[in-house]
Amino acid sequence: MAVSFAPGRAAARAAQRVFFLVEGFTDIRFVAGLSEICELTMVVPAVEYRASGLAQRLAELSLKLELIEIGGRRLAFQIGSLAWLMRHAARFDVILAQEALRGALNANLAGRLRRVPVVTYIGIAPVEYFRCRRERQQIGRIRALAGEAVIRTLLALNGRLAARTLAMGPYVRGVAERYSSRVGIGRYYGVDTARFRPADAGERTALRARLGLPHDRFMVLFASRISHEKDPETVIRAVASVRARGLNAVLINLGGGWQEFLALARRLCGPEVDEWAIGRPAVNPLTEVFDYFRCTDVVAQASLAEGAAFATLEALACATPVVATAVGGMAIQLDGLAQIVPRGDANAMAEAILWVAANCEAARAQAKLGRDYVNAEWNRDKAFADLRQVIEEVATSASRWLHSRQRSHA
Repeated sequence: MAVSFAPGRAAARAAQRVFFLVEGFTDIRFVAGLSEICELTMVVPAVEYRASGLAQRLAELSLKLELIEIGGRRLAFQIGSLAWLMRHAARFDVILAQEALRGALNANLAGRLRRVPVVTYIGIAPVEYFRCRRERQQIGRIRALAGEAVIRTLLALNGRLAARTLAMGPYVRGVAERYSSRVGIGRYYGVDTARFRPADAGERTALRARLGLPHDRFMVLFASRISHEKDPETVIRAVASVRARGLNAVLINLGGGWQEFLALARRLCGPEVDEWAIGRPAVNPLTEVFDYFRCTDVVAQASLAEGAAFATLEALACATPVVATAVGGMAIQLDGLAQIVPRGDANAMAEAILWVAANCEAARAQAKLGRDYVNAEWNRDKAFADLRQVIEEVATSASRWLHSRQRSHA
């Protein structure tokens, strides 16, 4: 099903016609920014598109784009999206593929046959993320080995075929460079530092009152969905530990799977956890989510594997202290800007949270250095200006190659 969204606040139509292939979920902030820098057509899996809330959020905005929904599960989506691309790819200057696995292979096959350049956009370390499923005993040894082989093959194929690979941050760039020689850094939707901005003590109190959060307790925010690569167990155990040591802390989870988060907290700590664990569904990232980061005392991000870790960057943009696991992008990007703890170490995380509580000024001073870093490297304007430049470069290079080939055959 095709849907056209009328123009509103989006910028004037750009010359490049971009086809964005979404394999699973994507963020409304990226869609909104992308629609401002190009003439956008997007294909999405219908089930995920509606389940994620993206359909509702797009309906609330006035964006210039054409949206194609393809029904069915994974195999049906793969077949349907490839068929659509084969019929329509020639309409576009660039195909942008989310991640570098099954959907990206569709994009690259159609792009190669229809002579349209493809840019893949990688936000995670796929092998490391997949291994977390085995670590959590969600899959057996045979499936783990087979799945990893498939992932590595897809990464190698897409790395070879894509005109450019964009990787979210320096850590993911290192992952992508194992499979492609044409890798650059992409910043996804960046951080809107006008909205993710510091709040003084008075503002934090007012924000908590408006959001219905306790004003007299030390608030720890775990702003991640519940997924196999995240580590909510360590955060829950750490907060339980600091409470046992006298800190009147409350832990809030904001995101998809918040009910699962609360159930996990009850299994780990018993029914008394309801006194200090709060779960809330994900809020609109364009209009609400930043206020939670602005009014909290510390953002705790524990993961088994991690890419760019946008929640930590958004916290730092608010000059909110961060405690994070030393994995993936967090180990590289947050060095000197946050309290970094070993993977899966609840005691170390508890110590770091206690340090933040006892040294509020020093912790916020450290986080303010993080805001400077986010402003310089991850702000929204830079993210989309850089992406627009890549799209233009790839489209221009492909056009020149095609014209040269046509002249040589004339």
